Amino acid sequence: MRQAHDGTVPAPLLTLSGVNAWYGAAHILHAVSLEVGQGEVVALMGRNGAGKSTTLKAIMGLGPRRDGRIRFMGHALEKCQPYEVARLGLGYVPEDRRIFTELTVKENLITGRQANRTWPDGRPGLNWTVQAIDELFPNLAGMKERPAGAISGGEQQMLTVARTLMGNPYMLLLDEPSEGVAPVIIEQMVAMILTLKSRGASVLLSEQNIHFARLVADRAYVLEKGAIRYSGSMSELAEDEQVRRSYLSL
Repeated sequence: MRQAHDGTVPAPLLTLSGVNAWYGAAHILHAVSLEVGQGEVVALMGRNGAGKSTTLKAIMGLGPRRDGRIRFMGHALEKCQPYEVARLGLGYVPEDRRIFTELTVKENLITGRQANRTWPDGRPGLNWTVQAIDELFPNLAGMKERPAGAISGGEQQMLTVARTLMGNPYMLLLDEPSEGVAPVIIEQMVAMILTLKSRGASVLLSEQNIHFARLVADRAYVLEKGAIRYSGSMSELAEDEQVRRSYLSL
């Protein structure tokens, strides 16, 4: 964990301890343990099929059968439904976007709106407005009345993130945010993640692109066949050629 300015280690917002997950009889995650602190960006890295997306879905209660301990801001998530997890302030951006294609961009944003939040110590949370979203994603600002199905794939990816932010999450789970989008969209994704971090929110992102992860992440975990094989700072991972060859190279 990174240290705060006073030298203390911030308490984790999210903790997974010995989490297993199954799809039917297929055992996908094997005793996964990780944590993410407030204001921290953590990359969950690995090849296709390593279990990255399954980890995020297990946290949200989407799909896989699971056991182990999952704690978010002191709340046990193991028996929570996805809507209950979202109401606690954990936002999820899936890889396959899932926007409402027949609604306008603005209507998509409004569907994600939740009440303003406050941190446990009384400080205001990140309480997003449509106007603030316009500043964060200027590409979307000029297409509010356009059907969401009529914008580009990269713009739909931005819209999915923006809609999730309208829920005012304390923490964001991002599944493969850089996959299949243009460089200009990646630049805006980087800026968005760094903005969230600067404002005290946390991000756990599933990612294969180490170049993207290096731009935003403080720490990294590497998954292989559903198990954590490496954990350390992002800079250490970027410099460890053996680990990258063993678990990240195609």
